[in-house]
Amino acid sequence: MKKILLVTAILLTAFFARAQETLAFPFQGGKDAMNRFFKDSVMVPQALVKSRAAGTVVFKFTADENGTIKKIIIYYADDISLTQPLIEALKRSNKKWVIPNHEKMHDFIIPFSINFTPPAVANAGFTKAAYSFYTHRKPVLSYDQIPLDMATLLPAVSINYDLNQ
Repeated sequence: MKKILLVTAILLTAFFARAQETLAFPFQGGKDAMNRFFKDSVMVPQALVKSRAAGTVVFKFTADENGTIKKIIIYYADDISLTQPLIEALKRSNKKWVIPNHEKMHDFIIPFSINFTPPAVANAGFTKAAYSFYTHRKPVLSYDQIPLDMATLLPAVSINYDLNQ
């Protein structure tokens, strides 16, 4: 009898206990929709194309219960010029973010990687422009901690642009 009660208690506990709440992907449509949205929405300016800009940018942003972005913070950027087209695309993603039901606001961390598609044959001007951007870049750093227990880390979005835009 004791064994039956013990097994029943364990089964009921296992049935009602949840170790972690499973959430849907926080962008409407999932990861592939998010990647496609940003690849289509990021408009790389001619100045970045001309300077052969490439690098990494990491943002933390806050979305409210309607999916509207309330605050954007730059945690890291290889150069400040890389952030403007990404911020504009992030602002266009309003109303597409899904936050957990019990929260009024939620923080997300999203890394971006911007690269150019190199030409088949690199000439001296191409190499010089790419090296010049790299040597004259001014990284943007945040000295605040990223509260990972309160933020959702999203997968990196890779943006590639052609040099003949």
